[in-house]
Amino acid sequence: MAVGQHNLARLGEESFARLGDHDSLLFEGAWYRSGELYERARCMAGGLIEMGIAPGDRVVVFMANSPDVGVAYWALWRSGAAITPAIFLLPPEELRHVVGDAGARAVVTSPEFIGIVREAVAGLPDLEWIICSGPEQEGAISISSLENAEPAEIIDRADSDLAALLYTGGTTGRAKGVMLSHENLWFSSKSLHDHGNREDTDRVLVPLPLSHAYGLLISVLGMHAERPGIAALQRWFDPSEFLTLIQEHKLQIATVVPSMIQILLSQPLEEYDLSSLQYLGCGAAPLPREVAEEFLKRVPWVQIREGYGCTESGAVMSANKPQESKIGSVGTPIGGYELRILDDDGNGVPTGQPGEICCRSKGVMMGYWNAPEATAATIRDGWLYTGDIGYLDEDGYLYVVDRKKDLIIRGGFNVFPRDVEDVLLEHPAVAMAGVVGRPDTAKGEEVVAFVSLKPGAETTEGELIAFAKSKLSAYKYPREVHIIPAVPLTPVMKVDRKVLRGMLPK
Repeated sequence: MAVGQHNLARLGEESFARLGDHDSLLFEGAWYRSGELYERARCMAGGLIEMGIAPGDRVVVFMANSPDVGVAYWALWRSGAAITPAIFLLPPEELRHVVGDAGARAVVTSPEFIGIVREAVAGLPDLEWIICSGPEQEGAISISSLENAEPAEIIDRADSDLAALLYTGGTTGRAKGVMLSHENLWFSSKSLHDHGNREDTDRVLVPLPLSHAYGLLISVLGMHAERPGIAALQRWFDPSEFLTLIQEHKLQIATVVPSMIQILLSQPLEEYDLSSLQYLGCGAAPLPREVAEEFLKRVPWVQIREGYGCTESGAVMSANKPQESKIGSVGTPIGGYELRILDDDGNGVPTGQPGEICCRSKGVMMGYWNAPEATAATIRDGWLYTGDIGYLDEDGYLYVVDRKKDLIIRGGFNVFPRDVEDVLLEHPAVAMAGVVGRPDTAKGEEVVAFVSLKPGAETTEGELIAFAKSKLSAYKYPREVHIIPAVPLTPVMKVDRKVLRGMLPK
């Protein structure tokens, strides 16, 4: 077996050797030391190898955030296996697709989800073990029993060997497995670390699901740190706990997605001492300018540093640097990532003109799992075609407009849903908005908006249509607006346009 220079298990070992044993993780009021977590991972790896996990095996990790998730990831990498993170909100049929398609030999879960796992994996031919945290569960192997094994040495893997198989959200169809190698994740995390590293910030709050590409990237990025720091981990994003953690533990950085910022705006921000907070790292979806400006008006000393990437690119491509950010932009390409903006014929477009965002990097995926045709359609001549529309300004800053497949073509004119959503968010009553196209015999597609209102706010659908009409071109404004209790979000808190399309009036 070739000895890889970028083995993620070795990255974790080097990190511990460099930083030493210290209070490193705060979770639900309890502190965890780096040495404790490191030793648990070493021993769990020994237990996995004794159990029969072999290099290259895929193992699904189906858990809410907890220290056990990081231990499982590093134990699996140490044993030579590849992790397949799955967000715990998946229903049994979607989890079954992930486990079955990956050919996973084991699932790691926790007691509250073991019933879903049993239902999902019933009869799958490749699945041999269910591994569960906490107390012993019938028909499952406990993590604690695996940790009784002798610590394992690292099983060497080549840089090109599979480290993570991440299933895309499937918002436009069946989820596909994105193959990320050890080098892919090592390179993308190191590049982001070097792009935005601040020597004076080492106290971070992580509300992101560690099962998502963004959360996984942040986990690996932490292993590149030059000095000891702390991470406060939330089981799931809770806005009041989020603010309390910053106040009580003087946290300096928080990693968020745009909908989290929108939810935070409904909180009494001024009642918390947020003076330690220096910046929010925001990714996974475009941040509406109105949301950013309102947050910065209320917490003016905080910098919002947007970044951009997709699972296929190793979760990152660009980011705003400290003190060099532009509101509305997702920053400049990070080191080792080349970006191009191309038209439908594959030609470059002028500065400031929108086109498909394409990138080339060592961080780009190896391809889709068991899907050579989809891989060939997405990676062409070494370039990843993201399916996202964006443009570069004269300073090289990237702006994301929308998803290409979400584009609405009304009467021959292109309408990007985000343009309409951003205008609706300017209305003082609107908390969140989602826009989709509805088939229309006269125009081809009609623009339809769904909005939820801020607590106590009142407006009418007619008023919202008129408001949008006053600010948008005639072909862009929504002819229908539906006020709903809550705009649906995906498990990683993006507006779920697939669900919205299902809500369109028949």
